[in-house]
Amino acid sequence: MKTDEIREKYLAFFESKGHTRVASDVLVPTWDPSVLFTPAGMNQFKDHFLGKVKLDYTRATTCQKCLRTGDIDNVGRTAYHHTFFEMLGNFSFGDYFKRDAIHWAWEFLTAKEWLGLDADLLTVTVYKDDDEAADIWHDQIKLPTSRISREEEDENFWPASAPSQGPDGVCGPCSEIYYHPPGGQEVEIWNLVFTQFNRVGNPPENLRPLPSKNIDTGMGLERVAAVMQGVQTNYHIDSLRPLVEAAAEVCGVEYEYASETGRRLRRIADHVRACAFCVHENVYPGANKEKYVVKRLLRRAVLDGHQMGLGEPFLCKLVAKVAQVMAPAYPELTETVGRVASVIEKEEANFFGTIDGGLRRIESAFDDMRKENRTTVDGQVAAELYQTFGVPPELFEALAAEHNLAFGWEGYRKAMEEHGEASGKLTHAVMGAKGPIDSLKQAHHKTDFLGYESTEAEATVIGIVAGKPGEDHLCDKMDEVGHENAVRVVLDQTPFYGESGGQVGDVGKLVGDRFEFQVIDTQKDGQLFLHVGHLLHGVMSEGAKVRAIVETDHRDAIRRAHSATHLLHHALHKHLGDHAQQQGSKVDADWLRFDFTNLSPVASEQLDAIGTDVASDIAAAVPVACKTLPLADARQQGAMMLFGEKYPDPVRMVSMGPLPSGASSKELCGGTHLTNTSQVGALEIVSEEGVSAGTRRIVALTGAKATEHAQQTEEVLDRAAKALGIEAEALPTAITDLLARQRSLKKQLAGGGATTCGEATTLPLSSGKVSYQQKKQALGEAGRLLAVAPLAVADRVDALLAEVTTLQEQLAQRDAAGPLSGDTLLESAKQIGQVTVVVAETPGAAPNVMRQLIDQLRQKKSSIAVLLAARMGDDKVTLIAGVSQDLVAKGVSAGKWIGPVAGALGGGGGGKPDMAQAGGREPEKLPEALQIARVTIAESLDKVASK
Repeated sequence: MKTDEIREKYLAFFESKGHTRVASDVLVPTWDPSVLFTPAGMNQFKDHFLGKVKLDYTRATTCQKCLRTGDIDNVGRTAYHHTFFEMLGNFSFGDYFKRDAIHWAWEFLTAKEWLGLDADLLTVTVYKDDDEAADIWHDQIKLPTSRISREEEDENFWPASAPSQGPDGVCGPCSEIYYHPPGGQEVEIWNLVFTQFNRVGNPPENLRPLPSKNIDTGMGLERVAAVMQGVQTNYHIDSLRPLVEAAAEVCGVEYEYASETGRRLRRIADHVRACAFCVHENVYPGANKEKYVVKRLLRRAVLDGHQMGLGEPFLCKLVAKVAQVMAPAYPELTETVGRVASVIEKEEANFFGTIDGGLRRIESAFDDMRKENRTTVDGQVAAELYQTFGVPPELFEALAAEHNLAFGWEGYRKAMEEHGEASGKLTHAVMGAKGPIDSLKQAHHKTDFLGYESTEAEATVIGIVAGKPGEDHLCDKMDEVGHENAVRVVLDQTPFYGESGGQVGDVGKLVGDRFEFQVIDTQKDGQLFLHVGHLLHGVMSEGAKVRAIVETDHRDAIRRAHSATHLLHHALHKHLGDHAQQQGSKVDADWLRFDFTNLSPVASEQLDAIGTDVASDIAAAVPVACKTLPLADARQQGAMMLFGEKYPDPVRMVSMGPLPSGASSKELCGGTHLTNTSQVGALEIVSEEGVSAGTRRIVALTGAKATEHAQQTEEVLDRAAKALGIEAEALPTAITDLLARQRSLKKQLAGGGATTCGEATTLPLSSGKVSYQQKKQALGEAGRLLAVAPLAVADRVDALLAEVTTLQEQLAQRDAAGPLSGDTLLESAKQIGQVTVVVAETPGAAPNVMRQLIDQLRQKKSSIAVLLAARMGDDKVTLIAGVSQDLVAKGVSAGKWIGPVAGALGGGGGGKPDMAQAGGREPEKLPEALQIARVTIAESLDKVASK
């Protein structure tokens, strides 16, 4: 029986038992912070099990995409371990319980019209104290006691060992079903979990019966397929064997099951399948969390290829095969083969570029360990390998294990923390953990949202949560005006939009009988809307009637940004391609941030074209329509479906078009939108930058903020152009020239010789009309040249011009004073005893030139003290003093000498005994300061002479 047939039979069987067929959740459930990847079929039903949502059905069945890395070292080595796998499951939310779950499992496995397995080859396990399940197996299914095994809590309880070790929360016994193939090894094919208890505290009597008992079962599709197809390993079933053989062909080797090459090929097949699904859902290789897992899997597979002699990307060539073998169940994979292959190829190329150096360093580390009789890899070495060669520590650990060496995880983590690269450790939330919001969910399930139709509504307060985080609690009333921590108010219905889908929450107020509550934010927790804010006056009580009033100006500004985001997304697809999928977004009041997939920066010409298209779509005044329809209808009408997102059914589709830029924008979206594109007013792209490998980010403004930004752009450009005496479009060229002049002048000053300052290049003036887009591009390029934000260009130009003027003045002063050299300075030297003293102004000399002159003088005279000064414009003086080593030995200090001189100039400074630097802010006092320098050194030398 084919894998696809088994999957369909399972779902159809449970549909026949009154279950609702529910689509697989996404592989990366961003809504659940407790996991990186979906680990089991029950994950999407957590709130259903806990009674936190209103149930549309009480029985469900799924085939869930799952990914686990806990047993990653066993992948390819054992017959049944995978990272990515499919889990068949049937679930009951307070409906049927053990009897039906056991009877149906047995029927599906043994009935001829379903799987038709030999009942004599099946055995079961139950929890040691679960007499109910044991009796059903024995008395009703008629299994002999010899085929029913009672196991301890570490084997047959979920979570494992929960009764004695915790955690607190929902838990229950389980019953596992094993298949014993003739002449083969037994394999667990189904686990029936009976969640019937709430664990509270330590034993004894810590398992309290739940008022509503649930069923959660899981059957590994690949495992049961191996059983049904009579093969020795999951990797030989019809949906995986072709991928293993394709890997062998790409790697240019023969597949032999028992060989090390066979193990490598199975691991490659597993990892490329897992990564293809992840990248398809827009989870790219990266440094943190789920992105790091993808990176780790790809690099482990690359290492396997490298150890079989490959030196260039090869995994990318298997993506099409993954899509082909998985297409019957996941046809959407075929739509992204090119993008997925490109992302994988880039990651492969990156690692192939460093892998040889990394492996040499690893072998060197192993050699050092053998010489020193050490058995644990130094974590510091592993951290250096990751940072320098990109070798994941788990990969290093696997290679160490092949040499019977342990891995120093503690040292690795410490080293990474010191480098500021520690990844946050994922904490798994306990299913059933209680808090005030959880209590409200169980009592009320949801808040009805009215915000699509209105911005004001009558409502009732059904919950008030007060207190600082971690100590928050439900309270009957709130009468503390001016409270420090924001309060969360839950209503039975609301016009306030709760932050979700990238759109920020609404603000406004709740007005009741003699009280008013200011809403500063609105959040969502499940289907409850949390109005966050502060009580302004009066007393607010649970059950109070309120008038919920959204601040419409703020809402309208958000609507402008959100509708503009859809127009921007549409334009990105047109100019960059369909791969430019949304990776994340934030929509605020007339401000938006949009992250999207693109492997390289967006060229300025493309960005200009995108902005122009959006502007034309806004100006065209195209109607914006929002309607709710079945998911299948939305797909048929061409709605954009974001891979990695799971949509409800029915869905809300937001349509704009047809648009002047081409076709229509159709997206599934729960946000608030305009009714016409012209209401956006304007869109101004502020920046385009990279945020991670393969992900770009655009920040843009809409409405009044966009108009204001455009005005500022024109003003800054005009001001900078006016300062340089040029036309706006010539600004980048003029700045290039200005920077060249600055560098040239600095070089001339640093050289110390006589020079002639060059004049600025005269740029031709343009008489043609310059568009706003050209002006914006010119200012953007100017900002890049100056390494400042575009709106800071004029200020930077003014500062540069002032600096150039100062540099020219310094050059003029230096040239007027004549050539500077040690010999010319010695001409004005004074002799105090056996010591030569030079105190002089060196007009226009740069600090490094002054130091060079002091070094020249110390080479000419064995006992000398020198202090040089140079004016730097109208408000700065630089001082440098130096003394010979014989004077330092006698206690003379350049640092102590220069201090009072700088003080006379309104400044300060210091340094080492033989050389010191200081500065002042009052150049007009330089003659007086130099006289202080002469007197101070004379006094110091007198003290030395008198000792």
